[in-house]
Amino acid sequence: MTAATHSTLFPQVPDVPDSADAVLEGLDPEQREVATALRGPVCVLAGAGTGKTRAITHRIAYGVRSGILQPASVLAVTFTNRAAGEMRGRLRQLGAQGVQARTFHSAALRQLQYFWPKAVGGSLPRLVDRKIQLVADAAAALGTRLDRGELRDVTGEIEWCKVTQTVPADYPYAAAKAGREAPRDPAEIAHLYAAYEDLKRDRAVIDFEDVLLLTVAVLQDRQDIAEQVRAQYQHFVVDEYQDVSPLQQRLLDLWLGDRDDLCVVGDASQTIYSFTGATPDHLLDFRARHPGATVVKLVRDYRSTPQVVRLANGLLAQARGRAADHRLELVSQRPSGPEPGYTEYTDEPAEAEGAARRIRELIDAGVPAAEIAVLFRTNSQSETYEQALADAGVPYQLRGAERFFDRPEVRKAGLALRGAARFGGNDSLLDDAVDLPSQVRAVLSGEGWTTQPPAGSGAVRERWESLAALVNLAQDLSAARPGATLADFVAELDERAGAQHAPTVQGVTLASLHAAKGLEWDAVFLVGVAEGMLPISYARTDEQIEEERRLLYVGVTRARERLHVSWSLSRSPGGRHSRRASRFLDGLRPGTTATVGRGAGSAGGVERGVRGADTTAVPRRAQRSPARCRVCGRTLTDAGEMKLMRCEDCPSDMDEGLYERLREWRAVQAANSGQPDFCVFTDRTLMAIAETRPDSSAELSRIPGVLSRKLRSYGAEVLAICAGQELDGEIAGD
Repeated sequence: MTAATHSTLFPQVPDVPDSADAVLEGLDPEQREVATALRGPVCVLAGAGTGKTRAITHRIAYGVRSGILQPASVLAVTFTNRAAGEMRGRLRQLGAQGVQARTFHSAALRQLQYFWPKAVGGSLPRLVDRKIQLVADAAAALGTRLDRGELRDVTGEIEWCKVTQTVPADYPYAAAKAGREAPRDPAEIAHLYAAYEDLKRDRAVIDFEDVLLLTVAVLQDRQDIAEQVRAQYQHFVVDEYQDVSPLQQRLLDLWLGDRDDLCVVGDASQTIYSFTGATPDHLLDFRARHPGATVVKLVRDYRSTPQVVRLANGLLAQARGRAADHRLELVSQRPSGPEPGYTEYTDEPAEAEGAARRIRELIDAGVPAAEIAVLFRTNSQSETYEQALADAGVPYQLRGAERFFDRPEVRKAGLALRGAARFGGNDSLLDDAVDLPSQVRAVLSGEGWTTQPPAGSGAVRERWESLAALVNLAQDLSAARPGATLADFVAELDERAGAQHAPTVQGVTLASLHAAKGLEWDAVFLVGVAEGMLPISYARTDEQIEEERRLLYVGVTRARERLHVSWSLSRSPGGRHSRRASRFLDGLRPGTTATVGRGAGSAGGVERGVRGADTTAVPRRAQRSPARCRVCGRTLTDAGEMKLMRCEDCPSDMDEGLYERLREWRAVQAANSGQPDFCVFTDRTLMAIAETRPDSSAELSRIPGVLSRKLRSYGAEVLAICAGQELDGEIAGD
C-alpha cells in the first residue's frame, strides 16, 4: 500500500525498479488498475489524498518499462510548473526518462515556437509576462480611469474571455449567462477588451492566453502541422482534468485527432477555479464522449486521519449540483487522530491571537513550523494573522503573494551567489567558510541575512524569511550531498527556478484556500469560516455557493492530523456581533443540526467500458496490452518472450507435431510468394501457435506476430492445421 509521507527538500532517492513488474509494487488495487490500464480512453476519479500522482506516474512508467509506450510519444500535461517538475522527477526515479511532462502553456509554446516560421513566417512575437500594464494602457487610450483593484478585476475578465473563447462583442451576453459579477459596465469592459487586443497587435506582442489560441489556430489551419504533432505524440495524460478550460480542451482535441489514447485524472469535488474558466464538465462528460472508457475511482485516503476524512465526507454529503452527484466517499487509511476543533471568537483580532497561541503550543510540543498552515478565504485576511504570529514569536511565510524566485531579494541573492561561485577564491567573505552552508551564509550576510530574524512583521521580515530559506536549502543540500559546492548550489537554484519549486521556508504557511490546492500540512487552521466570508458575500447563485463549499472541502483535506476551524462574531473589537458560523458547518460541528444529506458517495473500484457501445464513435485503432507470461504471470519486455507469451526459462507445453506441420505449411507459402520463411511467420510465432493451439480467429489474433493482414491471409489455414484437418492441394499450394 502507498502511504502518506512528508515531503522533504532532498528526499532519499529510491532505487530504480529493476523490471516492469517492480514498478507496480506498493500500489493499492485501484492504483494498480490505473497503472495497468494502458488501453485508452481511461478516466481516473481521484479523491483528495488518494495518490493520484503516484498512480499516473506509475502508469506511464509501467507502459514504458513493459515496452507498450515509447517515452518520446507520451505527453503528460498538468497546470503548474511545479507539478510538471514533480512528475518528471518521479518518472526518472521509475526508470521512464524521456517522457514529456509539461503544463498546457509550456507544451503549446514549445510547439508554437517550432512551427511559427513554417506556419506564419518570421519569429514568434514577444510574450509579455504581465498583461496588467497593457490593460492600463488600453484604458488610458479610451480615457477610462481604473483604480488598482478595478485594473486587476478587468484583467481577470479579459483572461476569462480568452480561455472561454469569448470575443469582445460577445462579452456582455457571455458574462450574464455565466453569472459573472462584472467589475464595470459589461459594455465598457467589452470596449476595454477590444482596445487591449488592438494594442497588442500594434506592439507586436502576445500574452499567456494567446499561446493557446495561436497554437489552436495553427493546428486547425495547417493539417500538415497537425499531423506532424500527432505523429510525435500518440499517448496523452491530463492531470487535474476538472480544471480544464474550453480552450485547453479544444487544444487537447486537436492534439488527439481521431484517436483516443487518453488518460484523464481529476475530482469534480475539487473544482474551485471556475472564475478562470475551469469547468468539471469535461471530466463529468468523459464517459458520454468515450462510451468505451475504463473508469477507475480512487477513494483510499492516505493523507488524513479518519476524523478529518469524516468531516470532509460530511461537507460533501450536503452538497447539491452535478459535481455533488459524482462525489467520492473517502476512506482513511491512517491511524485515528484528534477530532477537529471548533472555536468561536468575539472578533477577528481575537481569532488571530487564539490561532497564534495554539500554533505556539504546537511548535513548543515539537510540531515543525513548516508543517502548520493558516488558511483563509481572501488575501486581505492575511495581515491580521501576520501580526498575531509575529507578536507570538512564530516565523511564517506567505504563499501565493509573489512567486519565490521572482522576489527582488531572491534575484539579487542569486546574482551574489553566482558571482561567488565563479570568483569566490578572491572573495575575503569566504576566507573562513569551510563548507557549503557557511559559504552561503557568508554571501547572504552581505545581502541582509542575519542569524536572528528581525522583530515584527512586514517587508523587512519577508525579505529575511526569503534569505533564510536559501540558507536552509544549502544546509539540506549539503546533508544530502556531502561535498556539494557553491556551483552545485547555484545549479540547484536554477533548476528549482525553472520548475517554480521554491525551497521550504521554516515558518508557518499563511495562504488563501485557492493557493493551498495541492499542498498538505500536519496541522491546518481554517480561519474566518463565517457567513459572508465562506461562502463569500458575493456568491449568490446555487453554483457559486457550491463552489464555496468545495473550497472549504479543499481546505479541510489539506490537513493530515490536526484540524482547527474558527470564526468570529464581528470584524473588530467592540463591533456588533452580526456574524455567525458558516452554514457549511451545520450538522458537522457539535450542537448543530444536519441538513438533509444526499447519502453515500461513490465507492472505489473499476468500471470497464463496453467495446462498441457507441456505433457512431470514432473507430479505435489497434492497441496492445502489457504482455504477460502465461505460465508465471510476469510482465514480458523481451520481444522474443513476448512472441512466445512466456518467459524463456518457463516450461513449454508445445505440440511438437503441430509445430512441424506449421513449419512445412510455412515453407510452401514462402515458396509460393517468393519470400523468406520468416516473412510468413517467425519461428517464435509458430512456437506460440503450437503452444496455445488456438481454435478461433479471436484466439489466434491475440498471439503476438499475428497481425490483422496475416490473419486475413493465413488465419483459416492455420486454424485448420491446429484443428488437425488436412489441407487440400490447392490451399496448401501443391
